[in-house]
Amino acid sequence: MAKGAVVGTAAVVCAAAAAAVGVAVVVSRRRRRRREAEDERKRKAAAVVEEAEQAFSTPTALLRGIADAMVEEMERGLRADPHAPIKMLISYVDNLPTGDEHGLFYALDLGGTNFRVIRVQLGGREKRVVKQQYEEVSIPPHLMVGTSTELFDFIAAELEKFVGTEGEDFHLPDGRQRELGFTFSFPVHQTSISSGTLIKWTKGFSINGTVGEDVVAELTRAMERQGLDMKVTALVNDTVGTLAGGRYVDNDVVAAVILGTGTNAAYVEHANVIPKWNGPLPRSGNMVINMEWGNFRSDKLPSSEYDKALDFESLNPGEQLYEKMISGMYLGEIVRRILLKLAHDASLFGDVVPPKLEQLFILRTPDMSAMHHDTSHDLKHLGAKLKDILGVPDTSLEARYITLHVCDLVAERGARLAAAGIYGILKKLGKDKLLNDFSQQRTVVAMDGGLYEHYKKFSSCLEATLTDLLGEEAASSVVVKLANDGSGIGAALLAASHSQYAA
Repeated sequence: MAKGAVVGTAAVVCAAAAAAVGVAVVVSRRRRRRREAEDERKRKAAAVVEEAEQAFSTPTALLRGIADAMVEEMERGLRADPHAPIKMLISYVDNLPTGDEHGLFYALDLGGTNFRVIRVQLGGREKRVVKQQYEEVSIPPHLMVGTSTELFDFIAAELEKFVGTEGEDFHLPDGRQRELGFTFSFPVHQTSISSGTLIKWTKGFSINGTVGEDVVAELTRAMERQGLDMKVTALVNDTVGTLAGGRYVDNDVVAAVILGTGTNAAYVEHANVIPKWNGPLPRSGNMVINMEWGNFRSDKLPSSEYDKALDFESLNPGEQLYEKMISGMYLGEIVRRILLKLAHDASLFGDVVPPKLEQLFILRTPDMSAMHHDTSHDLKHLGAKLKDILGVPDTSLEARYITLHVCDLVAERGARLAAAGIYGILKKLGKDKLLNDFSQQRTVVAMDGGLYEHYKKFSSCLEATLTDLLGEEAASSVVVKLANDGSGIGAALLAASHSQYAA
């Protein structure tokens, strides 16, 4: 081979080798940049998660401080302090069901776009609830923005139809008027056990002519127009109804807590420690207080940047701050806001932020619960939820585990804060410790609401936290138990315990 050809071949080989080295260097640099970018992304994700962990932390000492603040605000509300965030409304329920109630009683449960009509036949201590029936009725949308007369005439007509299907299993003694407990879950200024004026409509209702009027009088006039002879003997809200339903089943019930879309609590207070109570003390010596605890606020509450933004963008900024941390309406939304920051700052779901993740309230608490309860090794159910709800077709295992951890942070904080509130009620009642002789009467808190009933990790955490706050000995005599649908039957039971025919 000629010398020139050899040199040419060598040059080609050298050039090819140099090119290969160059490509390898480029590939190596790209890999290093990708590795560095991935490390930076993971560092940013870890920073967001760590910041959330600190902001959502609820050490036991903090919870004790929150419980003490709850007691202080309860006492302010009972004094009628105009600046008290917890209103501590007097329910005028001084006779809770005992189990001795006899007879046929009705309930009407109006709290949203549907209402329920219920009847129960009570058979006294031995037979208890002999039979019960109910029907659910949807309110036509036009009646939610119409007139007061139209709405109450529609309700009375449906009630009259329901009474017409009474059947042989239900018996009204001769000469007696049917009696009704009215659960009305809108803000009301109650003036007696069977009267109260509407403060404002909520939940999509906007009806002319009812605000400032007695809602019992409105319903009574509508029943009269229908020719329905029925007397409203108790006007209650759903939490007071839950307390009544719980007490009927278990005489040791002292409080009721609803943890659902919203949250509230009611409890049995000694009437002589209610400074704003005017008039003679009730014979029972007790009075049920409707706390309206969702509006509790304290600088001890661990408010994060996500809570502040949610509150600022809400329909009622500065109000219901406690509710916004612990209730089903908001837990999923808080998770969404943390995931959105992770998507923006750390590309958790890829280089493009999923457009659906920007939508307010797209992640509901039932979906959060379903993700949180995924026990599969690869969290495939959680991944499927992210795909269905947020439109993320393929999530990494890391993204799924981070999402699970975020659900855990938000649910645990909510459950522990709710437990601190319950502990505050027990402290107010002196039920948080053993008596001097180391005995303690059994104390029961009746729970209702879909969040508590269906979100098992939430309810388990709440119960464990309450045990921790009480201590093992005191906790051994405190029972937290589900009183499912207590508010519906509770109104009928209160109609019975406040019956015009009661002895």
